[in-house]
Amino acid sequence: MSKSCISNTFFVRIFTFFSLLGLLFLSSQVFAEIKGFQDFKGKSQKIENYLGKGKWTVVMIWRSDCHVCNHEAHKYVDFHMIHSDTDATVLGISSDGENRKKEAEKFIVKHSVDFPNLIAEPETIDGFHQEMTGLNFIGTPSFLIYSPTGELKAAQAGPVPTALIEDFMKKNTGKKVAKK
Repeated sequence: MSKSCISNTFFVRIFTFFSLLGLLFLSSQVFAEIKGFQDFKGKSQKIENYLGKGKWTVVMIWRSDCHVCNHEAHKYVDFHMIHSDTDATVLGISSDGENRKKEAEKFIVKHSVDFPNLIAEPETIDGFHQEMTGLNFIGTPSFLIYSPTGELKAAQAGPVPTALIEDFMKKNTGKKVAKK
């Protein structure tokens, strides 16, 4: 191989390495750039504060007037109760926005939701979902599953049985997970 060919190959590898490193850096900064999430006390929140804490995080995007969300909520309350001390937590995100905050609060009370919940405008959630998945936000419920290191591992619109999430966690960690 000629010296110029080796030099070009070396340059391409270095360029590729730094390009990938830049993408990795940018992808780690995505959460910090997405604003508009609040807890129900009105305090601004970053999604990254809920991820990568050594446990799986199941993000449930819901809306108070979503029939499926109302039907499934108790299953995620139970899932959180079973897993929160060991291997997984649930983070709820209401897409009700500020104008429907009272309805979202009633949903939380009605279903005795005890896992953390945030609220944002639908446009914020759409942007967040697109940034995380590369896909358009379809509607509620929608689920994002993050590994214990905070890496997005799965996304699904529509109802997802908690048993499937438990199986997914088991297959992707190789460890026994708590079950009902």
